[in-house]
Amino acid sequence: MPKRQYDVAVIGSGPGGYVAAIRSAQLGLKTVCIEKSPTLGGTCLNIGCIPSKALLQSSELYHVLKHEVQEHGIQFDHLGYNFQQMMGRKSQIVESHVKGIAMLFKQHKIVRKEGLARLNSPNLIEITQGTESELLDADSIILATGAHCISLPALPIDERLVLSSTGALSLNKIPKKLLVIGGGAIGLEMASIYSRLGTDVTIVEMLDRIAPAMDNSIGRLLLPILKKQGIKFHLNSKVEKAEIGKEEVTLSIHSPEKKLSLTADAVLVAIGRKPLTTGLGLENLGIQLSPKGFVVVNDSFQTYQDNIYAIGDLIEGPMLAHRASDEGVAVAEIIAGQSPQINYMAIPNIIYTYPEVASVGFTEEEARELGLDLQVGVCSFKANPRARCIGNTDGVVKVIGDEKSGRLIGLHVLGLHASELIGEGVVAIQNQMLLKDLGRTSHGHPTLSEAIKEAALAAQGCAINL
Repeated sequence: MPKRQYDVAVIGSGPGGYVAAIRSAQLGLKTVCIEKSPTLGGTCLNIGCIPSKALLQSSELYHVLKHEVQEHGIQFDHLGYNFQQMMGRKSQIVESHVKGIAMLFKQHKIVRKEGLARLNSPNLIEITQGTESELLDADSIILATGAHCISLPALPIDERLVLSSTGALSLNKIPKKLLVIGGGAIGLEMASIYSRLGTDVTIVEMLDRIAPAMDNSIGRLLLPILKKQGIKFHLNSKVEKAEIGKEEVTLSIHSPEKKLSLTADAVLVAIGRKPLTTGLGLENLGIQLSPKGFVVVNDSFQTYQDNIYAIGDLIEGPMLAHRASDEGVAVAEIIAGQSPQINYMAIPNIIYTYPEVASVGFTEEEARELGLDLQVGVCSFKANPRARCIGNTDGVVKVIGDEKSGRLIGLHVLGLHASELIGEGVVAIQNQMLLKDLGRTSHGHPTLSEAIKEAALAAQGCAINL
């Protein structure tokens, strides 16, 4: 049989796809990456993680200057912001990252193809761009097409009045009133950006809590903090009807208290994302989808066709960019004959509000459902000297240990720089660290990370500063 054109073909260039392509090339496999968009990086880099974090940083700086620096003796007049400059900075950051991935592809001799990909057979891919098409064949194919926003029937997304996160990151002006449907990570982050910049923001969430993927106690503590920042909430509420006018949208909301009518000049639909499988031709190859639309794979990420793999948002699990990257590396190594392992318990989850929320391992609810006997310790940042010096003591560190094994099985942080602090918990859980060892580990003083040590000690009943 003649040698195929490529050893590996990756469909999609997001955090899962481009990483899978690079790792494949590093392992000596001739690799091609097919991306439907003109730029590499997928949703995360172009219209998701990176641009949202750029705007979150800009709006957070404005919020801190407006509300928190006066107590430090810092005074100024005429504080303002330039929204167009903020958006321009965001675009520059995205562009630099896109160019960086293109350089990495060139460095690793990865062939890049632009167009829509469809599987004609287990080894044959048809790439279409406009009226032109081409065929290429590969020994192994990695599906990494990601996910797209879920819409509501009553609120068709037009990116003008009814927005997805994509539209919310590309507005030309600040909305006066913004309604956000969904109190998860995307909804909370977008609400935070515009609330800080002066928008009247209301979040409508059908559950009785926000941040449902996080530990319940952390979500309960986050809610009043965000309310204090000016964001309004309607929990246990859902949209019953929508009236879309020329310049505004009116929503009829059913809540426990009463039926509400809310009007705004923009509505963000942030109720989740679903796998992007349309047009791939999976049905012709017997590749199955779960009832929720995820591609069905085995423990080695193989589909029904054992040379076709799927990773990231396409398969069941938390829709996180770093999870997709870990899986991209793993699949490349599996194709190369290696036996990598991913510890899903050690994959962190982060919400970039102010303060941030970060979690790794089991929530307390999950651990108790498993019937585990727990050691739980909490340290408020009000007891942390570094947080006091900074001037923001909102939040806590919560540590969860398994009493039988003595191991750390969960770390949850609500507070400044939680996205960075959670790394300690990731390393500890990845290496099956004992709770007592975490409590005995020296932490610099004064640092925010001392709250992790103190919480670990509290879980054992021997806290020093609580």
